[in-house]
Amino acid sequence: MIDFVQKLKSGDEVITAWSGIPDFMVCETLLIAGYDTVTIDMQHGSHTLESTIACVTSAKAFGKRLVSRIPVGDWGLASRLLDVGAAAIIAPMINTVEDAQAFAGAMKYPPIGARSWGPTRVMALEEEQDGNTFLKRANSNTLSIAMIETPQALDNLDDILGVPGIDGIFVGPSDLSVTFSGGAGVAPFNDQTMPVIEDIAKRVTAAGKIPCIFINAHREIAIARQLGYKLMAYGIDSNFVADGARAFLSEAQS
Repeated sequence: MIDFVQKLKSGDEVITAWSGIPDFMVCETLLIAGYDTVTIDMQHGSHTLESTIACVTSAKAFGKRLVSRIPVGDWGLASRLLDVGAAAIIAPMINTVEDAQAFAGAMKYPPIGARSWGPTRVMALEEEQDGNTFLKRANSNTLSIAMIETPQALDNLDDILGVPGIDGIFVGPSDLSVTFSGGAGVAPFNDQTMPVIEDIAKRVTAAGKIPCIFINAHREIAIARQLGYKLMAYGIDSNFVADGARAFLSEAQS
């Protein structure tokens, strides 16, 4: 089974589910459904370190690794999540080169970054007993994905892409619509944000990094794919539960 990190590095497309429900059985269900990976949301979702560890451990049984999104600026948590087995970290609100450097520094071992050594848990999950063997592949076996959400971040995008250890850029179209409209409304993939979404994809691809995006509706998948986005987040666990519940209730009441 090819790992999603290797798929992305090879230029292949990866679809991730999005999880805010802090329960490993929900994560398992999404993996059983066929998703390449699941993104554990610790920023706006309800996941804790404990629930994330449970999900990462559960995913191992299916031969899968997971993504996690950290709260804004929580670089220590980024390192800790790697230590417990997360394969990729999405960091929100990366607006400056300094933000990107701090993020990459927590994610990568020297000489790229300054990640502290202590991968006991992830080495156990990977069934690796030799620290030197683990160290040699660790930096290339994880992904540091910076979120671009603001006009300031867009202005600094080329410099952010040039930071060693930044592997990809994640676009939240809803976030862009809020910040670029000055808080006037939430309207992903609208006339104002579409040129930005397209521009980011071109610049990220040209820099040899991985373009990533959150998808809100089915019609947006074809748009994102045409623009060259490779990691696409589509489908939120709480929506699956709500949509399924409404559908079954509607059948029962009809």
